[in-house]
Amino acid sequence: MKLLHMTGAALGALLLNGAALAQSYPSKPIRLLVPFGPGGVGDITSRAVMQKMSEAIGQQIIIDNRPSAGGIVATETVAKSDPDGYTLYLMNNTNAVSAAMFKKLPYDTVRDFETVSTIGGFSIVVLVSPDSPVKTTKDLIAQAKASNGKYNIGSINIGTTQHLSAELLKSMAALDMTTVPFNNTASVLTALRGGSVQIAMEFLPPVLGQIRANTLRAVAVSSLARSPILPNVPTLAESGLPGYEVNSWNGIAAPAKTPKAIVEKLNKEIHAAVNSPLITQRFQELGVSQNLSTPEGMRKVLVGDIAKWNALIDKAKIQRQ
Repeated sequence: MKLLHMTGAALGALLLNGAALAQSYPSKPIRLLVPFGPGGVGDITSRAVMQKMSEAIGQQIIIDNRPSAGGIVATETVAKSDPDGYTLYLMNNTNAVSAAMFKKLPYDTVRDFETVSTIGGFSIVVLVSPDSPVKTTKDLIAQAKASNGKYNIGSINIGTTQHLSAELLKSMAALDMTTVPFNNTASVLTALRGGSVQIAMEFLPPVLGQIRANTLRAVAVSSLARSPILPNVPTLAESGLPGYEVNSWNGIAAPAKTPKAIVEKLNKEIHAAVNSPLITQRFQELGVSQNLSTPEGMRKVLVGDIAKWNALIDKAKIQRQ
């Protein structure tokens, strides 16, 4: 009985300390490391959300851009930071891809982080030039199979979400196509318009304006449900490839062992910011869907994506780096 009493007292003290910690946090500026350069959709959305959060919590949130291959530099920095809630990370689908693609990383993508909440989601879109005869996924598959291996599909660098989405398309549709990697979206689109690739796969936000202006044609989206931003564009899953699903996402993570009270407070503030009318409108303008979760929900997304990309890499016999 004495032991039970002591255990209960210790647990009560821990809960009180956690509550007090959450009430006093944050007492100084917070730094968010972003694994991309300024101006991309991940950078823009995180800046908008963090600005709204900053107003609510009364502390500045500093955006620290650390672009690198696979986001490794920024990810490692956060993984090795103090778990006090003052260094956060913009985790995203690229982290799941890197965990599957790289044989060795200087951190464990799952164990070295506390997931806080997902923020936004966006689809990959299958694109053709406006003068292409391809108007549907059925057309695409038929044209590719009739080309005897002469159809090319353009994407961003090997090992990215776009590249693996293209490999998944080829695998599920049994297509003999060459995936051509480019360094940036502009180069992919130039190749598409010039005819050196016949199809391209890219995130929706950076090409949304061109789709709306009819300078690019959207054939299908990669999400399981149609994008509310392009409701007339079907999914690959409903267009003859049942089960095809790629959803890119971003969210906030903290170093492992960050106190649960801080994680829960951050989760609450993120949800309030993303659900505000200002951020709702900004996301709609960018082509990003609001996509919020519990900490456990974000971890489930991360672990599931790593497993999916591992399976695809093995099936497509993509060489790990």
